Amino acid sequence: MIGVIADDISGAAEIVGVGLRLGLRAEVLLKGRPSRQADLVCIDTDSRNCSASEAARRAAAAAKLLRRAGAKWIYKKVDSVLRGQVAAELQAILKELHLKTVLLHPANPSLGRTIKDGKYFIRGRLIHKTEFARDPAHPRRTANVCKLLSRTPAFPIQVSKAGAQLAEQGVIICESTSARDVQAWLSRTQADMLLAGGAEFFSALLAARTGARTALSAAAGKHASKLKVRTDSAVRAPQSRELFVCGTTSMSSQAFVQGARRAGTPVFSLPRELTWGADFTRPALKAVSDQVLAALQKHSRVILQTGLPPVHEIPFAQRLAGHLTQLAEVVLKKAAIKRVYAEGGATAVDLARRMGWTRLTVLREVAPGVATLAVNGNKSLHLTIKPGTYVWPDEIQKAPPATKAKNLKP
Repeated sequence: MIGVIADDISGAAEIVGVGLRLGLRAEVLLKGRPSRQADLVCIDTDSRNCSASEAARRAAAAAKLLRRAGAKWIYKKVDSVLRGQVAAELQAILKELHLKTVLLHPANPSLGRTIKDGKYFIRGRLIHKTEFARDPAHPRRTANVCKLLSRTPAFPIQVSKAGAQLAEQGVIICESTSARDVQAWLSRTQADMLLAGGAEFFSALLAARTGARTALSAAAGKHASKLKVRTDSAVRAPQSRELFVCGTTSMSSQAFVQGARRAGTPVFSLPRELTWGADFTRPALKAVSDQVLAALQKHSRVILQTGLPPVHEIPFAQRLAGHLTQLAEVVLKKAAIKRVYAEGGATAVDLARRMGWTRLTVLREVAPGVATLAVNGNKSLHLTIKPGTYVWPDEIQKAPPATKAKNLKP
């Protein structure tokens, strides 16, 4: 079994999507212990917005759990632009696994996320000049990679090119601008290193390390192929209801919602008075949820969004996100919805907590970074997750035809 530790659920979903692509049975674990059926287990510590000490505690506990469960090797998935308590978590895992060095490759060159000359670029632009500068929880206000990494005392950090001499302890941040660089860094990995980074480096690493395991790959690949066929055939089932829960205000999210609204998809927002600090009262919650449920009588797809002006106070932003998932919870418990699409890791994990979803088994990688998962072993309920800054794939953006057939629970 291969173990991965992620600090949010969208990153975890991205990782298990990579595993499925390479023929492994993979699952995201939110609570409990790894199953014996999975070849790849990714634990979501949900620690991106925690304090450094709490994030470190959760990361160390996840490493201990995976080691005791028999993980052959452990990878630390970090946010590609280094949001969260990255250094604290890496240091805690190093201590738990009795290692000294981290090889950290956060860049995803295929998505235009690159590191060059110690600076982070998004499609050729310095990261602090993109929308990441306005991230409500972790604004990227500099392109300097060392400054982007949340630091802890006495923990050396080195930014290095693939051909340079590497430090013997601390964090080595990999400069990487192309697929060739990703492959070059594979040759620098060592058995006594903690390997960490984004999904692209993990994909290359997994392909290299499982290349000789033909028996496992063939068996798991056959299993994955069956799942893919079964999932694809149900993507646009005529009576299938779809609920989108869009918890971010990224440009890609706004463009998706605006396009869906123009196409006739009902879009519902939170009451405006919540922006002023008002409570989401039961009558107000019922009023909005009743409208959503009524829309589901005529439409196969409905979108929920905050729909309010951006707020910069983290606790307030988290409160609004909680109101959104509270609304989604009410709708999901009253309507027979088969497909849930969650945008943003914080939104997805809060919804999972409310619904009691603890184990997610990957069914399909729709696109890099976008995965569809079965909830708690129930293959009739599918949860598709994507990071807030990613774009929904075309096949998902295309709405199914509206239908008047009722599909609500009595």
